[in-house]
Amino acid sequence: METITLDGAQGEGGGQILRSALTLSMISGRAFRLERIRAGRARPGLLRQHLTAVQAAATISGAHVEGASPASQSLFFAPGALRGGDYHFAIGSAGSCTLVLQTVLPALWYADRPATVTVSGGTHNPAAPPADFLIRAWLPLLRRMGVQTKIELLRHGFYPAGGGQVRAEVAPGKPLGLTLLERGAWQGTRATAIVAGVPHDVARRELTQLARRIPQLQGECRVLPHQEGPGNALLVDLEHAAVHEVFTGFGARGVSAEHVADRVAKAVRGYLDSPGGVGEHLADQLVLPLALAGSGSFSTGKPSSHLLTNLAVIGAFLPVAMHVSESGGCWRVDIGGAAPGGLAAAADKGAGPRRDE
Repeated sequence: METITLDGAQGEGGGQILRSALTLSMISGRAFRLERIRAGRARPGLLRQHLTAVQAAATISGAHVEGASPASQSLFFAPGALRGGDYHFAIGSAGSCTLVLQTVLPALWYADRPATVTVSGGTHNPAAPPADFLIRAWLPLLRRMGVQTKIELLRHGFYPAGGGQVRAEVAPGKPLGLTLLERGAWQGTRATAIVAGVPHDVARRELTQLARRIPQLQGECRVLPHQEGPGNALLVDLEHAAVHEVFTGFGARGVSAEHVADRVAKAVRGYLDSPGGVGEHLADQLVLPLALAGSGSFSTGKPSSHLLTNLAVIGAFLPVAMHVSESGGCWRVDIGGAAPGGLAAAADKGAGPRRDE
C-alpha cells in the first residue's frame, strides 16, 4: 500500500494537519506518515485532544497505528473499513470535543451504517471552535450539502476544567457541492454572554460594552449551573440569508469583561467590513467537505495559513483541483475537476501561523 508522507510543521504547523490527514486517510483508504507533528508549538507533538482524535479515527476505521503516544512527533496510520455504531470518547482534559468530532464525522458519511459519537472534554476553549459554532454555523451548510448530521451540546466544558460533552448523530451519504459567494441580506445580530461559577455582573458588563460597539444588537445572559464552571464565553451570532456566523470571546483571570467584548466586536466588524461570504474559521472548515463533494465555491477575506495548509493536505490525498484567487479585496476558493497534484506550496503563502492548538 502506498504511504503518503506529510510534514507536520508545514504551513500553520498545528493539529489541523493531523486531523485532516486522519479524515482523508479513512475516506480514501490511503495510509500516511506524519513527521514533525506540531514541531513549532510551545508543547510540540501530540497532546490529549490529538491522541483522542487518533484513537477515535482508529476505532471507527479499524486502523493500524504507530506512534500514538503523548508528545510523539511521528505517527503512522493505515485505515481499514469504516464502521458505523455507537462510539464514546473521553479526552480527559479541556481539550476540544469539537475538533475530535470534526475529525470523525466526515469519515462516518462513508461508513456502512449510521453512527452516534459522544465526546467528553472541552466544549468552549480559546483554541478551537465552540460547540455553538459547529451547531449554528458549520452544520447548516453541511445540511445544505445533503449531509444528515445532528450535533447536540449536552454539557458545557470550559478551559481549564473541561467536563463538557457533545453528542452527534450521522447517517451515511456523500456531500453535494455548494456555492456560497455572498452572505445575502442581513437578518439579525444577537449576543449571548454565558457564565458558570462566575458573577452574573461579568455577563452584564460584556453585553453593555458590546452594545456600544455593534448596532442593532439583541443580547441575553445565560447563567449555567455552578458545577459546569468556572467559565465565561461571549458569543455573537450574525444571521444573513445565506450564511450564519458565530464569533466568540472567552473570559480569563486578569482580563476585563470590557476587553473580552472589545475583542469580539473587532472580529465582528472585521467580518462585516469584508466583502467575503464566509469568515476565516468557517472558510477553514468548508474546504474539506467541498473537496469530498468534488465541487463548490465560496468567497472569504484574505486566506489564513490554516486554510492554505488544509488545501495542501487535501491535495495530497484527493485528485481534485483547488484554486484560490483574489479580486478587489475579495478572495475566492474554487474546488472541482481533476488535478494531478495538490497545493503543497500554497501553505507557505498568506498569513502567518496561529499558535492556538
